[in-house]
Amino acid sequence: MADSFSKEERAAMKARAKELKEQKTKEDGLKSVLAAISEMSGDERDTATRIHELVTEAAPDLAPKTYYGMPGWAKDGKVLVFFQGAEKFKTRYATLGFNDNATVDEGSMWPVAYAITKLTKEHEKTISALVRKAAEG
Repeated sequence: MADSFSKEERAAMKARAKELKEQKTKEDGLKSVLAAISEMSGDERDTATRIHELVTEAAPDLAPKTYYGMPGWAKDGKVLVFFQGAEKFKTRYATLGFNDNATVDEGSMWPVAYAITKLTKEHEKTISALVRKAAEG
């Protein structure tokens, strides 16, 4: 079964197990998120930094914590929103995602992940609105 996971996926699972042991307080989580962002390179680090700022401004009650080695923000101990860098998983674009506890519902079908190749001011407004909506529920 181990052969069915990529090297990057196995590393992410190990990172998740470590996170669950080490992130006991909001301060622990913030330290982990900032460390994960600092390990990114160039534009991806800039994007992750800005998303961290946007999430923190839009929903200051969310607790930062890493999620499979990537920046995430939790409500009631469960990650609500997360950023997944493209570089780490060797994908074409970074992703901003919302877990099932996020209240971004729109009728009977809605997006829960967004591809990001570049942030614009309009994207920032959309992200802030989505995070506020997700955190309200």
